[in-house]
Amino acid sequence: MSNRPTIVITMGDATGIGPEIILKALQDKELYRKSKPLVIGDVKILEHINRILDIKVKIRSIKNPEDGIFQHGVIDCLNLNLLPKSLPFGKLSGEAGNAAYQYLKKAVELANKCKIDAICTAPLNKNALHKGGHKYPGHTEILAKLTGTKDFAMMLSAPNLNVVHVTTHVGLIDAINMITPKQVYTTINLADKALKNSEVKNPKIAVCGINPHAGENGLFGYGEEEEKIIPAIKKAQSEGVNVDGPYPADTLFYRTIKGDFDIIVAMYHDQGHSPIKVLGLNKGVNITIGLPIIRTSVDHGTAFEIAGEGKADESSMNRALWEAIKLTPKL
Repeated sequence: MSNRPTIVITMGDATGIGPEIILKALQDKELYRKSKPLVIGDVKILEHINRILDIKVKIRSIKNPEDGIFQHGVIDCLNLNLLPKSLPFGKLSGEAGNAAYQYLKKAVELANKCKIDAICTAPLNKNALHKGGHKYPGHTEILAKLTGTKDFAMMLSAPNLNVVHVTTHVGLIDAINMITPKQVYTTINLADKALKNSEVKNPKIAVCGINPHAGENGLFGYGEEEEKIIPAIKKAQSEGVNVDGPYPADTLFYRTIKGDFDIIVAMYHDQGHSPIKVLGLNKGVNITIGLPIIRTSVDHGTAFEIAGEGKADESSMNRALWEAIKLTPKL
């Protein structure tokens, strides 16, 4: 490895905005000074988008990471050649769903062989993924399966706000049933380790309650905070983790943005996602913590409604790439 980390960018669902935001984000010259961006996908799709955008960047088809030249103005693509050029944008496709899975699988294989330093993923479509034969809720669960990881969590990062989730892509009733002291404790420790790896020496961790006002001493709910959350907090505190709660979610995010805490442990998907997205759909970055490899992602979907029109905003992809560089151990 050189002193520039190799960051693999998986193309995601090719019928969505993934190829477009990749090409746009890679116009950032500074990315090439600090890293070696390498796309895993289909060259013919990137070339088609390149013509639509009229960027006039050169797309190179390569077979191995070491074949890349990693220069601004040239996009190196590990070409898996899985999709037809005629694949329409904005249409649900099992073929594209399977390809998105294969791009990610290849990235993990390269990471396991220490040929790359981090993975940054463009969005996939869950329905297309399932239609393509891969029954996973999303990227996070695929990566956990491919790497044999048992304890992992989704962390969302936006300016002045980090949120890690105890549960994610399940219904609310199922999420509450899935929350256990063990799972909350594990998530607290994953959050603590993730921030310490990002050079936050003693992260201040705040834990959300489940019910309004965090139950307000049993006034709301059926004692879920006392049963599911407080034992986990006490255990982590006894081991020296700087964590407190449970706090009412309706004020906790404001307090964290103000600087009272470094990270929030949210109990379920919308509790953690909604405040991040209020800050701006293109400001958030999705980071999978607990994996043996670094993985970042955009915090938005495939946006089929504007795919292929040149309208997509690459800000989240750009931030995800810089976050991957930041998280890569200094060589």
